[in-house]
Amino acid sequence: MGIIIDARGLNCPQPVILTRKAMDEPGGNELTTIVNQKAALENVGKLAKSRGYETEIEQKDDDYYIHMTKVGKVNEDLSEKAEDVAVLIRSNLFGQGEAELGQVLMRSFLYSLKEIEARVSHIIFMNSGIFLTIEGSPVLDILKVLEEKGTEILSCGTCLDYYQAKDKLAVGSVTNMYTALEILTTANRSITL
Repeated sequence: MGIIIDARGLNCPQPVILTRKAMDEPGGNELTTIVNQKAALENVGKLAKSRGYETEIEQKDDDYYIHMTKVGKVNEDLSEKAEDVAVLIRSNLFGQGEAELGQVLMRSFLYSLKEIEARVSHIIFMNSGIFLTIEGSPVLDILKVLEEKGTEILSCGTCLDYYQAKDKLAVGSVTNMYTALEILTTANRSITL
């Protein structure tokens, strides 16, 4: 029968993360992930394909049962572990548009960073991004876990001063533009938001 992952009601990227973890467990060659959102159905399907699984979709009422069987090898391009990734976050919102959606997407992005296998060496927060590292931030729990896993969390000192928030820093430490630029230009890979 294999492993069953009940991801109904979970927002992206949780169904993908739970499925990926189950794929790495003993018995992970036969899986069924249950979702009730089309986006989750598509994303779990893409993961399965990239990891060498055949899929069969079964719909029961509003639920989708994604039956997966391992038949091939992992797509090597997608499975390579990047080392020394530095991330620059310039806003407390992900992208432009509605603030509420930007907050949801930022939490999802940081949660996904916590779950991926690549080593994220640094996350640097600039401008309004520093609001994610101070007291009252909705993502402090995620950032603290990342820090415990070895990611250095850095907030711009000039930005903290500008927003009068230096005494409210709740995770990581203070940095400056020179150090931030040095980290970003010497990292194997960098991501800027």
